[in-house]
Amino acid sequence: MTYYIKGLVQKEYESQFAGVEEFVVIQTTGLGGTENNRMRGALLEKGIQLTMVKNSLMRRAMELLGHPAAKDLFLTGPCTVAYGGDSVVDVAKELNEWANKCQAIQFRGAYLDGTLLDGAGAKSLAQMPSRRELQGQVVQLALSPGAKIASALAGPGGVIAGCLKSLIEKKEKAA
Repeated sequence: MTYYIKGLVQKEYESQFAGVEEFVVIQTTGLGGTENNRMRGALLEKGIQLTMVKNSLMRRAMELLGHPAAKDLFLTGPCTVAYGGDSVVDVAKELNEWANKCQAIQFRGAYLDGTLLDGAGAKSLAQMPSRRELQGQVVQLALSPGAKIASALAGPGGVIAGCLKSLIEKKEKAA
């Protein structure tokens, strides 16, 4: 590849990854073309993009984009960068599902919030709750005290109402 072409590819990486702050790096060596296309299509439907990169050019692009720690993910072997979705956890979950289906997919690492994770750390992201699950938990925790207060207030009133109803029924039978 000529120096001019390398410069163009590096600029393309810079523009493509300019807004990307978190991503997962996988290795897809040994993955067949048909399976690769199915995986890419399924991931694209969920808003997750895959880009196979040239390591040396990606290291330079990461340096210029202000992610110097991410350079260590692109040292050897072919790398595919997965990004998009709602969060990096969603990306890792989807990739983990595909890795269970296709043994050729291996986690190389992940980059999030300026932190570099190794392959095992990237795979463990798939076990974390997603952003939507966390939001649901926060809402549940926020509503829990109110629900407890409402049930505490309604409980004695229900008991009194039950007692009154039974008294009324007894009086009606007696009359």
